[in-house]
Amino acid sequence: MAAFLETVFEFLFKYRPLVFEKGRLAFATPWPATTILVIALLITVIASAAYARVKMKNRRDVIILSVLRLAAFALLLFSLARPMLLIPTVVPQRNFLGILIDDSRSMQIADREGMPRNEFVYRAFGAPDSALRSALAERFMLRFFRFDGTTARLDRVSDLTALGSTTDLAQALDAARRELAAVPLAGLVVLTDGADNSPSSLTESLLALKASSVPVYTVGLGRERFDRDIEVSRVETPRSVLTGSSLVVDLVVEQTGYRGKVVKVNVEDAGRIVASQDITLPADGESATVRVHFRADEPGPRLFRFRIPPQPDELVNENNEREALIVVEDRREKILYFEGEPRFEVKFIRRAVEEDENIRVVVLQRTAENKFLRLGADDADELAGGFPRTREELFRYRGLIIGSVEASFFTHDQLKMIEEFVGQRGGGLLMLGSRHSFARGGYAGTPVADVLPVILPPDEEIQSAFFAEVKVEPTRFGLTHPVSRIAGTMDESAARWDELPPVSSVNPIFRVKPGASMLLSGDGPDLDDELVVLAYQRYGRGKALALPIQDSWMWQMHADIPLDDMTHETFWQQLLRWLVSYVPDPVTVTASQDRVGPNDVVKITAEVQDETFLRVNNAEVLAYVTAPSGAEREIRMDWAVEADGEYRASFATDELGMHEVRVEARGNGEFLGLHTTYFEAARLSTEFFDAEMRSALLKEISEETGGRFYTPENAAALAEDVSFTESGTSVLEERDLWDMPIIFLLLLVLVSSEWGYRRQRGLV
Repeated sequence: MAAFLETVFEFLFKYRPLVFEKGRLAFATPWPATTILVIALLITVIASAAYARVKMKNRRDVIILSVLRLAAFALLLFSLARPMLLIPTVVPQRNFLGILIDDSRSMQIADREGMPRNEFVYRAFGAPDSALRSALAERFMLRFFRFDGTTARLDRVSDLTALGSTTDLAQALDAARRELAAVPLAGLVVLTDGADNSPSSLTESLLALKASSVPVYTVGLGRERFDRDIEVSRVETPRSVLTGSSLVVDLVVEQTGYRGKVVKVNVEDAGRIVASQDITLPADGESATVRVHFRADEPGPRLFRFRIPPQPDELVNENNEREALIVVEDRREKILYFEGEPRFEVKFIRRAVEEDENIRVVVLQRTAENKFLRLGADDADELAGGFPRTREELFRYRGLIIGSVEASFFTHDQLKMIEEFVGQRGGGLLMLGSRHSFARGGYAGTPVADVLPVILPPDEEIQSAFFAEVKVEPTRFGLTHPVSRIAGTMDESAARWDELPPVSSVNPIFRVKPGASMLLSGDGPDLDDELVVLAYQRYGRGKALALPIQDSWMWQMHADIPLDDMTHETFWQQLLRWLVSYVPDPVTVTASQDRVGPNDVVKITAEVQDETFLRVNNAEVLAYVTAPSGAEREIRMDWAVEADGEYRASFATDELGMHEVRVEARGNGEFLGLHTTYFEAARLSTEFFDAEMRSALLKEISEETGGRFYTPENAAALAEDVSFTESGTSVLEERDLWDMPIIFLLLLVLVSSEWGYRRQRGLV
């Protein structure tokens, strides 16, 4: 439609709209302006007098006929004044034109009549005698560039590979502008689909181009909308988990053309399918979040693939899958369980996790005043003085369970230390229901109450005789959470919860804090509201959980539970694994990306703390990067002055495959700790995601810099349009307007209208 309207405009006004946009109106008449005004005034007087002498009964007739005649005279006078457009035009072969060609992988997509996007590039610029290239070469000296994540000069268009793993328009425009800064530059032509997937911002690049008066002419390659396509647009996974952990991962799926179709999502680990799930695709253009459940059983850096098999007539298959790197750690996490009195929970919690090689519960049980029983301690010195009194002692653990222990047992410093264990150290806290915990234990108003995810009732609402027997069921959110998923599928898990016997609570906890989530709730015959059974919230760097029931061991020992039933063990193993998940070490290192392209720059960041988890700024931090071939290089990490305890470094990859980054830190001659992370260098499929041609972005680039947006259908006009520029070396070209067809047509319409009106009114 736009092309048709432009054709009509050119027929009527002699030139294309761009000529009027770039030019300015002038007159070539030899008469001075005063003469023209006098002639116009005389014509007006004569026309008015001519009709004034005619005896007309209706004054409206006089006005209409006068206006029509004056308009016709004005049009003739306009033509006699020799109107013209003065338009800046480049001097042939005195200016340079930069041509930037997208060389990323998305240019392989065959979405235009079965031809890849870069086919237009080869057709238009591949041969020196091609029509568009020849037309540009007649006017400009051409300089070609290829770009993906980097930009380089291009000698031959045939050297393009379309293998780039990223598209960075900002750096491409900057690189071309800087390289051509010393020559008269008419503008830049960018041939791309606009699928910019780099973190760079275009704003500064466009401002620099505007300041230099360099217009950018964009040619959009590809289709703006795919007819049939499925895309796994996002996958959210943890960076690391313990071996054997149960994971629930969210996938965001988008589609066009397959609304309501049931497809299968496969989760693969090294080519082996570890989970499979059927999903129903959402409406066209909409997103759907899908949760898949699987276990991570193999230790080490694992590359999990989440894949939907290609469907019939699908345009792009590469975006049907996402890969995520998860480090599966085979290590044993220590959890301190402090219990204030003998309870069955101690025995059955220890029994539930004794076969778990990645969880170790160290029990400190008060048996009398200042007397404690220690179970699972490493040596005679561990917890010899009772509950830890220093940060160093408490912060050695990654999780803390508080049972039936009243708040008054702890000093204020210890209560504050427990809060810091979660908020600063990043540990996990779990409080169990009992007659000495939560509000009944006097925790209201203490630093620990700030950490807990539940709202403790005030003292006057605490019922010392409160007792409720509740049937536990997962909440809507809890059905999908790995902690409360106690069976293979979501439906099986819900059915299993329904079969479990009731448990009891002596803690009237009915509300969670804003921002907290409830996973399990309980309902009983004597309750007006649902009881909170399991809730959690993030607090600082860690997390806090509340389990206000006192006898979960009933899920193991009730008469209705078979001897070989593993529900109790499964629940506690999953709960304690999640309690200590994502708990940081004193020294931690992260890579900017888990997966990078060939030769990409990787940025690593390390956080260095001492054993009390206070940040250290004067440490010596070294990173050892081991490539897939086994070659190791040492990189010194520098302190980021603006952030305490943060150290940074960057390096380029030179091998494809999995890389190990081990960071060691020392301070004042003492070893502070080490941490290891991984990343993979590979040919990424990033270019095939959100790969539709982004016309809005390309139009914005052109409009902001004074250029124009094209598609392959109208790119033939590019050579003429680029010529109309004030950049570089240019002259003013005169283009006559007096002979435009619209003037003749308007004159004919005005004269005919006057005669027709007079005839209609009986004035002829």
